[in-house]
Amino acid sequence: MEIQISDGIVHRIPGDKALMNHRAIQARSIANFLPLLCQRADAKIVHNIDANYTGIRFDTKHGAVVLEVPFGDGPYRLVRELVEPDRAGRTSVEMLRFPQLYKPQGIAHMTAEFLSTRGYLG
Repeated sequence: MEIQISDGIVHRIPGDKALMNHRAIQARSIANFLPLLCQRADAKIVHNIDANYTGIRFDTKHGAVVLEVPFGDGPYRLVRELVEPDRAGRTSVEMLRFPQLYKPQGIAHMTAEFLSTRGYLG
């Protein structure tokens, strides 16, 4: 399933109206290689226009975690979203980043391994 967030409103995107830009295609490619454990965490493609990212969101035991697909030459980022801003005013915490030199299978594997070894999945 794909969702889009715009002006704080969440919309479901039907399959025939899915975005076809580079980041959306990359996110779908990675999602196809995610193991069942990640799929059970209600993994979904998210196009967040407000925060300017496309990624894969996992609803884990410890809250929402997003694998952000990079824009340009930047790295992939695995970010935990906070329910409310912390004392410093942050709404998310970066947990992991890795360069774009990996194929979608590798990115899916590293993401799943990181989340499962740290107790987010299961």
